Amino acid sequence: MKRESPRPDDPERAAYVDALRRLARRDHSEQELRLALARKGHDEGVIDRVAAKLRGERALDDRRFAEAYSRSRLSHHGLGRQRIRQDLRRRGVARATAEAALKEALADVPEEQMLDTLARRYWSTHPHDPPAHRVRKLWAFLVRRGFPSDVVHGRLRALWPRWQDGLDGLEPDDE
Repeated sequence: MKRESPRPDDPERAAYVDALRRLARRDHSEQELRLALARKGHDEGVIDRVAAKLRGERALDDRRFAEAYSRSRLSHHGLGRQRIRQDLRRRGVARATAEAALKEALADVPEEQMLDTLARRYWSTHPHDPPAHRVRKLWAFLVRRGFPSDVVHGRLRALWPRWQDGLDGLEPDDE
């Protein structure tokens, strides 16, 4: 079946159709959608009107996007709150909106549970590293994934108490 393309003499309809096609594939933050429409050559005024229309239809909602993104990154991608917060800000989500969405997602998906899962997986896939060295590398890996260093520190001490002296010098941040 052939797609009906918008009339070239109606730029607002063309931008609206482009926006709906993008939103049909996945949710976007408003900034992401605006940038995508601008890259396709749509006028800024047209983009403003289309964004307003989509917000009115609730097809474009940064809060909903941030909640879904946070929940997905926590539960399926193994990212911690700091990394998710940074990614949401990069996608143009307001700080307050990102914080509220992250708080909601953390209530649904326990961060410590994901951290434990990642830690055990990492531990079993690096059997050739000496345990004291492995626990230090694991700490760095988890902090890079966005988990707070104090939470990582505590969980690794609980999971591998025998090797906790490998964490000496890797003091948690005061958060």
